[in-house]
Amino acid sequence: MADTSAKDTLIALLQGVQKFNADVFPENRELFAELADGQSPATLFIGCADSRVSPSMITQTEPGDLFVVRNVGNIVPAYGEMLGGVSSAVEYAVVALGVSHIIICGHSDCGAMKALLANDPSKLDSMPTVRSWLRNAEAARAVVANTLQATDVGPASVRSMAEQNVMLQISHLRTHPAVAAAVARNELILQGWFYDIATGEVAVVDEQSRTSVSVAEAIDRLGTQAAAA
Repeated sequence: MADTSAKDTLIALLQGVQKFNADVFPENRELFAELADGQSPATLFIGCADSRVSPSMITQTEPGDLFVVRNVGNIVPAYGEMLGGVSSAVEYAVVALGVSHIIICGHSDCGAMKALLANDPSKLDSMPTVRSWLRNAEAARAVVANTLQATDVGPASVRSMAEQNVMLQISHLRTHPAVAAAVARNELILQGWFYDIATGEVAVVDEQSRTSVSVAEAIDRLGTQAAAA
């Protein structure tokens, strides 16, 4: 039964490719012709690998607009820690592509955040790589643990954990030389988001107040800053 289900799912994916080739691509032929010769995205979007989070749908962007990095828990290891795919993508986005924004987006009902809140490493015995990876969010768990009952993994707690993790990962971003240099030149803006899957709400996590604000309020603040510049 599982084998049949897996084959059916793969067939559905391939049928999706057929639809893309027959309908979607022809309607966007000019866009893809432009993209064939290179990319110049303005934003690096670092999100969770969770299948329910769609960066392009959330932001209503087209191919070529976002340089996307996804992993378990939307984590960015501090520079020098676990140098690899995430670190190289950050460096490439900032240095080679010259992105002007980096967004780190956490979300509701995140399995990584639940695992951190449960604080039971034995539950990840079958996933030692995941357990090791989540150490990059341990400082956020320590902050949240001071305000929660033990192993509280309700929606509000998961949101608090996700928001603290977003702020932690932004601080990790600042340790990357390419990011630090671009921020110092006022060429790069870092911003954290929280996405609620059930409601579609996106809140902007404010580093200074360590609280989240609405998208409308974030837009107003950016407009005020631009006018004052």
